[in-house]
Amino acid sequence: MRPIRPGDRGAAVAEIRSVLTGLELLPADGRGDDFDADTERAVRAFQQSRGLSVDGRVGTETWQALDAARWRLGARTLYHAVPEPLIGEDVRSLQERLLEMGYDAGRADAIYGIRTSRAVAQFQREMGLKPDGACGPHTMNALRRLGRKVVGGRPQWLRESDAIRQAGPTLVGRTVVIDPGHGGTDPGEVVPDGPLRWIEADMVYDLASRLEGRLAAAGVRVQLTRGPTPETCLPDAERAELANALGADVFISLHTDGHANPAADGVATYHYGTDNGVTSATGERLAGLVQREIVARTGLRDCRTHAKAWDLLRLTRMPAVRVEVGYLTSPLDRGRLVDPRFRDKVVEAIVAAVQRMYFPIERDVPTGSIDVSELRAAVAAGATMD
Repeated sequence: MRPIRPGDRGAAVAEIRSVLTGLELLPADGRGDDFDADTERAVRAFQQSRGLSVDGRVGTETWQALDAARWRLGARTLYHAVPEPLIGEDVRSLQERLLEMGYDAGRADAIYGIRTSRAVAQFQREMGLKPDGACGPHTMNALRRLGRKVVGGRPQWLRESDAIRQAGPTLVGRTVVIDPGHGGTDPGEVVPDGPLRWIEADMVYDLASRLEGRLAAAGVRVQLTRGPTPETCLPDAERAELANALGADVFISLHTDGHANPAADGVATYHYGTDNGVTSATGERLAGLVQREIVARTGLRDCRTHAKAWDLLRLTRMPAVRVEVGYLTSPLDRGRLVDPRFRDKVVEAIVAAVQRMYFPIERDVPTGSIDVSELRAAVAAGATMD
């Protein structure tokens, strides 16, 4: 679709404003079909909240996100549609409700897939309803009548933690997808520094290449989502689809941050989670490990971990994190990031975090204590014995 941009008028703009008003990003002022400055600010706020490119225009990706955001649970009948599944905030709300009640709907990704349909059918069967896997008025009434079914812990946490425990502690043979952010037509942050220009897409590709080498040395199968000079920027949904198709065990997206205030600095790590507290348990644990290891090994300011429902984290079916490794706009962080030895420290921290994720919690080690070179040595010793 042609991007809808500031200055446009018409029915499409009126529809966009209606959705933004429903999301409480615009006041209900009756200004109709004018894509004015307030509408642009609201679009930018929505894009930022969803992890989209913040350009204030409504292209295909932003429109799809707006269309999904308009739905509230109970407003329509939900069912497993093939080949185009139903997507929306109502689906996410249903999945979160099912998870709270102990039904295995998978990740609350807002997509009404086969796993969600089976969870609904199981709920219907237990409620004496027709187990057709569709959520209509009768199923909604049953959901409203019931409280939490599971107490004493999050069932999704137990499922994901058990899967990690059964996988064992070794990294050998695992598949890790590394995602250097941006690329192609999207350079990310671009910061002039005297005669030089520091470009986020190039910086994070260098980090990704170093991380690829360290993980491969530890026996890990590694795949990058892009090369050093792609022609186009791959959408987040396609990056997630690539990781899913490869059956990846871990997904790591690398970025640097930016801010108008040059004093802003530090590292932050993001995992999948919603405002209602539903989260990817293993993603949350990996984010915490990555954050602590980077802070301990590099001295970057701790900007903590955060739950986000961004497509990159929502659509991946494995533990996934997005790491904002410092602010390229900060003279302090930039001076560190341009040093190859500092980037090696960041990479060692991430490798150590991935290894720790596979340790049983009772056998975990202190932050900063893993010598990444020993992981490589262990792999070499195993190869010699074979």
